[in-house]
Amino acid sequence: MSLDLDYVRAQFPAFQEPSLKKQAFFENAGGSYTCAPVIDRLNRYYHQRKVQPYAPYEASRLAGEEMDEARARLAGYLGVEADEVSFGPSTTQNTYVLAQAFRQWMQPGEAIIVTNQDHEANTGPWRRLADTGIEVREWRIDPETGHLDTDRLADLLDDKVRLVCFPHCSNVVGEINPVPQITAMAHAAGAFVCVDGVSYAPHGLPDVGMLGADIYLFSAYKTYGPHQGIMVIRRGLGMQLPNQAHYFNGEVLYKRFTPAGPDHAQVAASAGMADYFDDLAAHHGIKGGQAVHDLMRAHEIALLQPLLDYVSEKNSVRLLGPSDARRRAPTVALEVGRAAEPLAAKLAKHGIMAGGGNFYAVRALQGMGVDPDQGVLRLSFVHYTRPDEVAKLIQALDAVL
Repeated sequence: MSLDLDYVRAQFPAFQEPSLKKQAFFENAGGSYTCAPVIDRLNRYYHQRKVQPYAPYEASRLAGEEMDEARARLAGYLGVEADEVSFGPSTTQNTYVLAQAFRQWMQPGEAIIVTNQDHEANTGPWRRLADTGIEVREWRIDPETGHLDTDRLADLLDDKVRLVCFPHCSNVVGEINPVPQITAMAHAAGAFVCVDGVSYAPHGLPDVGMLGADIYLFSAYKTYGPHQGIMVIRRGLGMQLPNQAHYFNGEVLYKRFTPAGPDHAQVAASAGMADYFDDLAAHHGIKGGQAVHDLMRAHEIALLQPLLDYVSEKNSVRLLGPSDARRRAPTVALEVGRAAEPLAAKLAKHGIMAGGGNFYAVRALQGMGVDPDQGVLRLSFVHYTRPDEVAKLIQALDAVL
């Protein structure tokens, strides 16, 4: 089954926006366009429900119901229980809060494993725990390919390790890591896992229950939604960790790791993400989150391979990560031998919206011998991208490289 792109793009107001006409958007890894159901829900909330939720009067009751609906429906797509889904201001902030909980829970001499493939959000807060006597071990990428070899992880695991932190896929390498295999290895060694799904979730929400991850984090604003961080914390771990919220919220799992008050409107609007996925499934005559995931991924893979083939043949650039579209997300980082940001500015003159820089993946770039100050040119897209836009990108690259 092929994706109905006309239908898909009709669900995103940005494609009807005159100021964005003739612009091909290839900076989706920094934040996707927002789908209409999210915008509609946010607009309705601010017009009709902008009161303190969960009180007995009607506007408040409806406000609380919409927040609960968002949590429950996203949990359904993620394959977990509703109270295992929490909202926070960003994935970076959510990870920081989790790190404080682990700091209190772990004993000096116990260990955490991190990678140098990660965005800084899922490595920096954990590395800082070394200041409290917790051992931090680094699972390092292959300097040529950026690949995380599970054999190297096996060498780091022992009975001191309490947590393994790694990305579902890197925001510069793009390779999709084998989460179930890594999780099984960590669990066999007695450790929990924390998976950064920020760069994967926009390409199809994963079934976290099937993956087996104890913590899974992603950003709603990169997944067609509002600016919220979404985190799954499985109950078996979440109720062991020290409560980070008000003491009287300690028995409510989805409140334990959100010390700040939630943004009621944005939490409620997150239900629009589920609306969009439901509508996408209904329009294509399919059922279930996995079917939606597979539909989106198939379209992305078909568009990605020609771009990978093109850049792989260019001697003037170095492609980070795999050249096989089936093994990676459509987030393509190129080392161009000079500062990347001016090259992105040149692409903008050809109607290509892309970015250049280190994208908070400084450790990953250094691990592959890339100067973070020069950075990489990053070209990222999602399922609403058209084949002619990829062709336009390739033509623009020909002109500026």
